[in-house]
Amino acid sequence: MERVSFYSLFLLSLLSAVAVTTVFSDSIDDDEVLIRQVVPDEENHLLNAEHHFTSFKAKFGKTYSNKEEHDYRFGVFKANLRRAKKHQKLDPSAVHGVTKFSDLTPSEFRRQFLGLKRLRLPVDAHQAPVLPTSDLPADFDWRDHGAVTPIKDQGSCGSCWAFSTVGALEGSNFLETGELVSLSEQQLVDCDHECDPEEYGSCDAGCNGGLMTNAFEYTLKAGGLEREKDYPYTGRDADTCKFDKSKIAASVNNFSVVSTDEDQIAANLLKNGPLSIGINAVFMQTYIGGVSCPYVCSKRLLDHGVLLVGYGSAGYAPIRFKEKPFWILKNSWGANWGENGYYKICRGRNVCGVDAMVSTVSAIHTSR
Repeated sequence: MERVSFYSLFLLSLLSAVAVTTVFSDSIDDDEVLIRQVVPDEENHLLNAEHHFTSFKAKFGKTYSNKEEHDYRFGVFKANLRRAKKHQKLDPSAVHGVTKFSDLTPSEFRRQFLGLKRLRLPVDAHQAPVLPTSDLPADFDWRDHGAVTPIKDQGSCGSCWAFSTVGALEGSNFLETGELVSLSEQQLVDCDHECDPEEYGSCDAGCNGGLMTNAFEYTLKAGGLEREKDYPYTGRDADTCKFDKSKIAASVNNFSVVSTDEDQIAANLLKNGPLSIGINAVFMQTYIGGVSCPYVCSKRLLDHGVLLVGYGSAGYAPIRFKEKPFWILKNSWGANWGENGYYKICRGRNVCGVDAMVSTVSAIHTSR
């Protein structure tokens, strides 16, 4: 009986210790995790919000014009820390926290760094043919095969649609010619005013947004795109069109939209090169890394254009204790965002509308 009592007391003591540890861990909450993202690892103590903001400014080179602006941004920064905590709970298989966008309100972020103008593909778009899917590899990444240019940065211009379009044509041109050429987004920003006749106000409009299928149509009609070095990116849309047809480096043969079936998307990716896609970017402002697989994310409100470059069969999600297949997306916010400029999002459930707006382009070999 004494032996039973001893073990009972030992078990109760052990459970109490676990409970205390859990409570202590919960009391720390996510603050320390968020702080460690913007200060060296050895500074693992909890810091006050002002020190935290100072570290953020130093890491990302942030400056403000006056005290009023500084104080306003500090308030926005604190609000975004709270928002990142919410995102972490809704999207536990990814890591959310402080990013270079942490001093922007959600509306500022949407206006400056998104720019997908339409919420659906045009009704008259050509449909990609159905491809065989029986022999798809478990993992594939066009970065490993030389078809993807380095990460670019659209700056505070809503030209994501142009970067998505250009990335797809760069990849297709590589498949056609064997040469990876960086093409001009600025040509699209300055010169592309193509409209979808089926919907009012759906014209490509530089930093004010556009649509990748519109941009493919413009490129087809114009004859092609220049190299980036010949028509460099400025991140402004007030400039006049400077397109020089004699400097075309890549041309469009045709383009089409891809079925929402994920095996068809993967098959088109392998056959045709990187694909232009639209996505709901609500979780991307606070994204740092991992496989994003939020519990709740609209599949219809697509507001950002990115480039699908590959997929993986197993991205470990420690919170949910299982492996998750994922898509690999090339973004246009510089290499100091996300996973060196890339975003991973889970496959299989059209999360954030990732399967809803997919298009592919075929290039023609040009003489230049």
